Amino acid sequence: MELPIFYIDDVIKTALREDINYIDTTTDLLISQEIRGSARFVAKAEGVVCGINTALRVFALLDDSFKSTVYKHDGEHIKPGDCIAEFSGSIRCLLKGERTALNLLQHMSGIATATNRCVQIVTGTNASITDTRKTLPGLRPLQKYAVMVGGGHNHRFNLSDGAMLKDNHIDAAGSITAAISAVRNKLGHMVKLEVETRNIDEVREAVNAGADVIMLDNMSCDQMKEAVTLNAGRALLEASGGITEQNLREVALTGVDIISIGALTHSVTALDISMKIQ
Repeated sequence: MELPIFYIDDVIKTALREDINYIDTTTDLLISQEIRGSARFVAKAEGVVCGINTALRVFALLDDSFKSTVYKHDGEHIKPGDCIAEFSGSIRCLLKGERTALNLLQHMSGIATATNRCVQIVTGTNASITDTRKTLPGLRPLQKYAVMVGGGHNHRFNLSDGAMLKDNHIDAAGSITAAISAVRNKLGHMVKLEVETRNIDEVREAVNAGADVIMLDNMSCDQMKEAVTLNAGRALLEASGGITEQNLREVALTGVDIISIGALTHSVTALDISMKIQ
């Protein structure tokens, strides 16, 4: 999977406008335009690198003469001291783009690293790790790309990707059965229908009404096991809510098919990476 360059450029340009404005008071007054030099990205923590091409694109947009060599590509594991990439160009441009490049690289690498830990935890079970729509405005494709680099899968990209009946939809429609019936009759043949359930009775109703995917929202592991037995493979079962690295393995062992974790994108810790001017 490669992110489209037009999307990456739009994100970067927005970030640079925000950070540089019309002048970098420090760099523009200190460094002559003619001075060139080199720099490198160095890992300061162990993890999975992600977003290296996005980070380097920051400098390419600022400097037509920018050149780079990548040593650690997206998806590769890094440890403290590893050189991720070396690059050269106008020192002014390297300094102006440093924070924007690192913000993107550290954030995306943090997501890939956290996702990869979760994927390793559920190894050997039937469960796959997915993200949610709890993403930062404007950064969703970057964040969902990072989840995939970490070995996870993507849930819906947006509201048009699939029909998902959440508690408020169901309450407004009157029941799970009524909501499924109303939506199913209008769905195209390529669109799946997921239903959020809060207890075993709702799971039973969703199964009988023909849901494609059933979310088990904030259920205990015992409830999830009961839902797996009741479902008997008729719909995909998604565990969601209150899932951490500490209870993730236990959730996976209940037999659910999908475990969605919003924290992969909304609460992730950035991976520590620095930029060093040579």
